Amino acid sequence: MDIRVSGHQVETGEALQAHATERLTAIIEKYFSRAISSQVTFGRGPANGFRCDIVMHVMQHLVLKGTGLAQDAHLALDQAAEKIDKQLRRYKRRLTDRSEQSAHAMALVTDGAANGIDNAAYTIFEEIPDSHEDEYEADAPVVIAETRVDVPEATVSDAVMMLDLRNTTALFFKNAGTGRHNMVYRRGDGSIGWVEPG
Repeated sequence: MDIRVSGHQVETGEALQAHATERLTAIIEKYFSRAISSQVTFGRGPANGFRCDIVMHVMQHLVLKGTGLAQDAHLALDQAAEKIDKQLRRYKRRLTDRSEQSAHAMALVTDGAANGIDNAAYTIFEEIPDSHEDEYEADAPVVIAETRVDVPEATVSDAVMMLDLRNTTALFFKNAGTGRHNMVYRRGDGSIGWVEPG
């Protein structure tokens, strides 16, 4: 995995770069055989602290983001890396659960067909809300133009999973079932909203 460590108004010495490489390599090896790349960026945080942002490209269409704030750069890195680790753990658990649910659904359909019964499987993925960190709001937020945005083709449940993994508040996607563009987003109460144009 290609790991790049950089700093904005912060020096990233060899020890910090080595710590970042070791931490991220260990996380990837725990869940996958390899990943594409990781970008670790250190900057100034509140109260003369440090901020660490990690953007990890695990595979095509799987981008994870984590942020940490601490008085020590190593601790900020550990906080951000822990968020990445948690997202990958969730992703692997969902893949395992989905595989088991598919096998169970196929067994129901096969058993039902053998007995002349038409069964259909429908699964609802219940979201477990995480505690959100308090974020400050500016009176006039900065508008950031995204020059390249991938629009994945996914089911609604996969889109919700990507929303969590990308650590973002909204995801625009092409619905694999209908072929139309949809959006999922995190509502203020922590639940997930789904927008399907009429």
